[in-house]
Amino acid sequence: MTQDSLLELSIERMAYGPDAISHTPEGKTVFVSGAVAGDVVRAQIVSDGDSFARAKVEEIVEPSPNRVTPPCPYASVCGGCPWAALSREAQLEAKRSNVLDSLVRIGHMEATRANELVRPCEAPSDAWGYRNKVELGFARVKGRALVGMHGADQGLVKVDSCPLLDKRNAKLVKAVSGSLTYLSGSQELGIERIGIRASRRTRDIEIALWTKTGPFPRAQVAKVLADATKASSIVRVMTKGPSKARRVSGVERLGGKGYWEERIGEETMAVSAPSFFQVNTAGAERLVQLALDGLALDEDDEAMDLYCGAGTFTLPLARRTGFVSAVESYGPAVRDLRRNLERAHLDNVDAVGGDAGREFPDTDADVIVVDPPRAGLAEDVVHQLCEQPARAIAYVSCDPATLARDIARFEESGVFVPKSITPVDLFPQTFHVETVTLMTKR
Repeated sequence: MTQDSLLELSIERMAYGPDAISHTPEGKTVFVSGAVAGDVVRAQIVSDGDSFARAKVEEIVEPSPNRVTPPCPYASVCGGCPWAALSREAQLEAKRSNVLDSLVRIGHMEATRANELVRPCEAPSDAWGYRNKVELGFARVKGRALVGMHGADQGLVKVDSCPLLDKRNAKLVKAVSGSLTYLSGSQELGIERIGIRASRRTRDIEIALWTKTGPFPRAQVAKVLADATKASSIVRVMTKGPSKARRVSGVERLGGKGYWEERIGEETMAVSAPSFFQVNTAGAERLVQLALDGLALDEDDEAMDLYCGAGTFTLPLARRTGFVSAVESYGPAVRDLRRNLERAHLDNVDAVGGDAGREFPDTDADVIVVDPPRAGLAEDVVHQLCEQPARAIAYVSCDPATLARDIARFEESGVFVPKSITPVDLFPQTFHVETVTLMTKR
């Protein structure tokens, strides 16, 4: 094949990524942008490697029965909804299939066993309007400010609203974009990106401006954004360092509370702009329920919560067990965790800041929750977990590939084995999927 060649392709399934998968008559894998499983398309080859090719849909010859019309006019160009043309039911099936594929291909698990372990993918939230956060990019194009969503082809796409946000907050994108375009017309703000958090439960709105260090028109920016958005918090997150290793050097409160509040289950949590919080609150509640119900907690249990963030699992664990050892490496999240514990009047938690491997709790846990970042568990953490007397581990994962690798490591240890794996759709319209794996002693 040559670049710019046109092929007619039958689309077989969705990849773990924005594209769909097909094969040429010769058997070569083709990742096809703009297609969904079940389509027959004419696609243009945009790159051709030794083991696979990439193509872009030029014409849909025969639409899939699972193809739908997205409610967002920007879905085909904005990078936030790569699966928007695929029905919700087909998305759920594809996400479960991707978890199965990782367990078999990466974790070397027998296919029949994987199919028995992996439950149907749950859908705890609406398909649209589920996000409590969106991010905008900022750039200067021919001297003019451009604020928009990150496009599928890496540029910025100027949009008026985002239907992934709750309807009452969808227009925040336009309000923030207009405000910053106006402010940037007469001065350099040094903006790198913009975070918008909006809760349908607490009605809190936070606008976070990620900027370089240096002078900044604080009062003017705060007034313009407050007038346009009625935000309960406006902050500036200052960063420094090389572009690929930026780090937070400070957070300034420009207006309002200086933090964002969200209600999840029985808890109302305060979260600072740099801290991670699940973008789907209803989905996060389901993760907590699956993990804690699976552990069958007792009030006398001693619990461990690794990679605990601002306390999404720590707080409900502390209410249901005798003691919790919680470890988090990211400084802003540790500060949020301690603030949330104080606000909740919970004093049965040892909140430790540091790497989970180096600061592994010196305790004998009865139950354990781990919720690591996309990279999964470090090998030494798996070894230390296997030395615990705990009866069960709830492993919350955001990446099927690293989950599969880590499950294989646990099984090699001969100590913990998976009893159930539940995919949960926290990110409708995308390929991303969370899972809750319950592991018990062999």
